[in-house]
Amino acid sequence: MSQIHYPKEHTQYAHLPVTYPAMYLQIAQERGVSQAQVLAHAQLNPQLFAQATGRVSSQEYERLVTAVIALVGNQGLGLEVGARQPLTAHGSLGYALMSAATIADAVKILQRFWHVRGRGVNLHYIDDPQYVVFSIYCQYPMHPEVEKVLLEAVLSGVYYGLRFLLADVPLQAELHFAMLQPDYLALLSHLQLPTICYGQPINQLKLPKSILQQPINTANPEALSMAIAQCERELALLPSIEQDVVMMVKILLQADEQGYLTPEQIAERLHISERSLRRHLQQQGTNYQQLLETARQRDAQQLLRQTQAEIQLIAQRLGYQNPANFTRAFKQWTGKTPSEFRVLSYS
Repeated sequence: MSQIHYPKEHTQYAHLPVTYPAMYLQIAQERGVSQAQVLAHAQLNPQLFAQATGRVSSQEYERLVTAVIALVGNQGLGLEVGARQPLTAHGSLGYALMSAATIADAVKILQRFWHVRGRGVNLHYIDDPQYVVFSIYCQYPMHPEVEKVLLEAVLSGVYYGLRFLLADVPLQAELHFAMLQPDYLALLSHLQLPTICYGQPINQLKLPKSILQQPINTANPEALSMAIAQCERELALLPSIEQDVVMMVKILLQADEQGYLTPEQIAERLHISERSLRRHLQQQGTNYQQLLETARQRDAQQLLRQTQAEIQLIAQRLGYQNPANFTRAFKQWTGKTPSEFRVLSYS
């Protein structure tokens, strides 16, 4: 699988609890591959998983899932993880959901504090007259096979969480995925999956609106108050929306054969308007053009160091139709021409 090159600050931002990747390690072990083998394949330090309260970055999480897929395959890996992940694995958010009075209260809590545990995947609640609808999408680019596993894990995890909260109340639900139907569904009858539809416009969980007024058997006002207070503390430690948008734009600005995404395309990926994108960036003292120049500098140096591509082709990939303009810009960034930089990189 090809690897996404994340900006440094995103790579170092360890925000995902190890309880999530730990489930993939457990499943791999059940299928004959040890934790040590997975971590070695992913080139991850075992110390990351030494503490139950540890955290990993999105990049480390993706590397681990990539390694598990490579070593044991993907025979419904995401759906298996979603079915097994207990609400308690979500820390203070899980306890808040379990302590809520009704499903409607739990839905509000999930909307309010999703980012405490769900960084990297955005959850959107759609207020439909007949249904409760949750749609999800990944915030940053990743390998399609990893994205597939992650989306199945998160969306099915929301379904199984609601099933737990409803206890013995039957739950008629549909999981919709914007991907081709896999061949492993027949192997997963033991998971008691709901109706699953593939090839859909968006990834979503669809439930009857009648469930909202259902009481939750584990409701506890005192526990709810404590869990909400902890969620508030954790939320306060996270980057602001504006900081998050800047980080996501940096991640999305990756040079490929089609060049860089435009502001309009980035806004569409982030599910915000182009105007909101400009405002968020401005509030952090930057703009699209400045972030694009930073991305070009990063990618130019990487391509010069790691490939033998002609400088003219590198210039075109970075969006410079005239190689002389690229040379001029590169010299402003580094004080050297692209040719001089490449020679020094190999010396």
